Amino acid sequence: MSLDFTVRARFTAPGAEPFTVDADLAVETGETLVVLGPSGSGKTLLLECVGGHHTYHGTVASHGHDLSDAPPEHRDFGFVFQDYALFPHMTARENVAFGAKYHDDTGDPDDLLADLDVADLADRYPDTLSGGEQQRVALARALAIQPDVLLLDEPLSALDAPTRRGLRGDLADVLDEVTALYVTHDRTTARALADRVAVMRDGQVVQVGSPEEVFERPATAFVARFVGANVLPGGLVGSKAESVAIRPEHVRIGDGEYTGTVERAAREEAATRVTLDVGGTRVEALVQDPPVVNETVRIDLPKERITPLNG
Repeated sequence: MSLDFTVRARFTAPGAEPFTVDADLAVETGETLVVLGPSGSGKTLLLECVGGHHTYHGTVASHGHDLSDAPPEHRDFGFVFQDYALFPHMTARENVAFGAKYHDDTGDPDDLLADLDVADLADRYPDTLSGGEQQRVALARALAIQPDVLLLDEPLSALDAPTRRGLRGDLADVLDEVTALYVTHDRTTARALADRVAVMRDGQVVQVGSPEEVFERPATAFVARFVGANVLPGGLVGSKAESVAIRPEHVRIGDGEYTGTVERAAREEAATRVTLDVGGTRVEALVQDPPVVNETVRIDLPKERITPLNG
């Protein structure tokens, strides 16, 4: 089922400035749209408006049917919360079966738990489960109502890195078969799961595109920095633009027309992140064979990998 929404909402928290969320987006049938942005950018508020949990101006439609006046339980949306939101007095099986209270056509709880590799936890209560196990149960519960659309609010953010990687793989399989709106601040998750990415800043959508477009060709310096690209003065590479972007994995060390001094080398999962001083500009590179700290090296910034930025 497709999802179309135009949402404008204004929120005022005690002691805080009013905050406005304004978005006009569409999710195609079978597509996963990931809304990516920093904490406080309005991602969760937007998701909760789409789910019917807040008052808003605009429309939310699924498969052409306007749901703007429908309460959350009548929207046929499965919601996976960041904090799991499992009922503590119910077993895993009972949590998954809860959707039957409002829906006639529901999936079998034991089958859903088995699909997510937690069938053996069916009779246990949430407080006896790990974070990853709780999130798998929460995902099974959201899928149990066979939703038109799956809404996911940072479901991996509270998990440790190994658990997050494992559940990310399970999510990729699940999302391959549903229409989904997924919000996260994690660019690795966004790149791994998204068919399209919408980047938010201060309640506004500032760029929408495929993961390749957003990560390789960011529109602004904010987007470039947030998705992990270097932002460099345009003059450094002979560009007329005030600033340009290039991803660390495209910066080559060992040859090229630029010279830089190695300031730091930090090992990451699959490579080493090298920080260089290039004529007073900080440049990061991801390499397999890092140079020595304080060494002066040649650097290549391939022109075909450089993106001029709009602001």
